[in-house]
Amino acid sequence: MGIESLIIFLIIGAIAGWLAGLIVQGFGFGLIGNIIVGIVGAVIAGWLLPRIGLAFGGGILAAIIHAVIGAVILLLIIRLVKRA
Repeated sequence: MGIESLIIFLIIGAIAGWLAGLIVQGFGFGLIGNIIVGIVGAVIAGWLLPRIGLAFGGGILAAIIHAVIGAVILLLIIRLVKRA
């Protein structure tokens, strides 16, 4: 992985985490937190979406959509755990 790929990876993570925070009200983690939420969300989506037959193709836009879906799932799980 080159430095350019790493930078794109971090930018996608930040965007996905930020968008997920907007979708799931009450979550804001700052830049570093959004990157982490977005990256973990991308991992979750990468594992889950192919198993249920959802895929949005390749490219940066598809990567952001996948990461946002995974990050929203992560934030909803965090919300459920916090309530318990």
